[in-house]
Amino acid sequence: MDFSERLKSLPVQFFASLVGKVTKAIEEGRDIINLGQGNPDQPTPLHIVKALQAAAEDPRSHRYSPFRGLSELKQAAALFYKNQYNVSIDPETEVAILFGAKAGLVELPMCILNEDELMLLPDPGYPDYLSGTVLANVRYETFPLKPENRFLPDYESIPNTQKTAAKLMYLNYPNNPTGATADLNFFNKTVEFAKEHQITILHDFAYGAIGFDGKKPISFLQADGAKDVGVEMYTLSKTYNMAGWRVGFAVGNPVIIEALNLIQDHLYVSLFPAIQKAAVEALTGDQQCVNELVSCYESRRNALLQACQKIGWDVQAPAGSFFAWLPIPTGFTSEEFADFILEHADVAVAAGKGFGEYGEGYIRVGLLVSEERLTEAIERIGKLNLFI
Repeated sequence: MDFSERLKSLPVQFFASLVGKVTKAIEEGRDIINLGQGNPDQPTPLHIVKALQAAAEDPRSHRYSPFRGLSELKQAAALFYKNQYNVSIDPETEVAILFGAKAGLVELPMCILNEDELMLLPDPGYPDYLSGTVLANVRYETFPLKPENRFLPDYESIPNTQKTAAKLMYLNYPNNPTGATADLNFFNKTVEFAKEHQITILHDFAYGAIGFDGKKPISFLQADGAKDVGVEMYTLSKTYNMAGWRVGFAVGNPVIIEALNLIQDHLYVSLFPAIQKAAVEALTGDQQCVNELVSCYESRRNALLQACQKIGWDVQAPAGSFFAWLPIPTGFTSEEFADFILEHADVAVAAGKGFGEYGEGYIRVGLLVSEERLTEAIERIGKLNLFI
């Protein structure tokens, strides 16, 4: 027996290599400060956990839920978008419950593209976007996110051949890995671009709750006509520290929502009802936990920036997400620098090249340890005298 050619074609999981290096170092007894991960370090808020406990004890939760999810969760998602973004969503036709947003991101090309059709992906970008291109057997091209354009795509510079051929484009703001955010003017231009070239837009809003300096991230669906051209995917993993719960949703264009629902009809029989009930509590309950979480990440960001300044590391403050995108010193590639500080400072980071060609020259740092450990990590790197 052998793997199918499709499985053989899947990209190597970028983070698996990083985890392997960190695990080996820890097994050697070293005190590794791991800033390379993207896994929230805080617990799920207690009121959400209690909602899960109560629902799990209810025998009605032990049955299959409706194939397309509980109506009350779809209603909660619609209410959430109305309360948070003043966007009206039809819960029955414009919401698809997802087994985590990652599943939806991988499924979407299979839903709306035919083999060999073209999709456009950001560079640098979330590596798992590539999994969907392979499983759907579609082509992809990338568009660069450059610092001089605030890590936003320059639609004018995308080749006409790509604009004509592309059927689907992925965007992600607040951005992983750069921490950049987008404004309403950009999303309005995106809708115009999509309509002009008949390109469907998927906005990955995984870090939608996490904006700094008093600025709340903007939803793509706040742009006029956004639902005509695309959908947005939201996960509870980051906003409510529910990464292991695997629950999210897509909202927007009803044709795309129906396509996602249809493929999931054949893959799943919906999420465990108790998790859906807990997700309702997360979306409709007290949001103070979200405010506290954002404040925590902002304090960590500020501690990181202050520590970098002390060692002479010239970095830009991320505007959102729980990542910082830091330029590396001369004389290294991003992977060489990541390996060097792991070996000599016991600090793990994600090499920028793992996020695409335009990620070279950077590392990604997660704000997912305490302020004290973030400061200690930068102090360790400072002792290597790389920024003098």
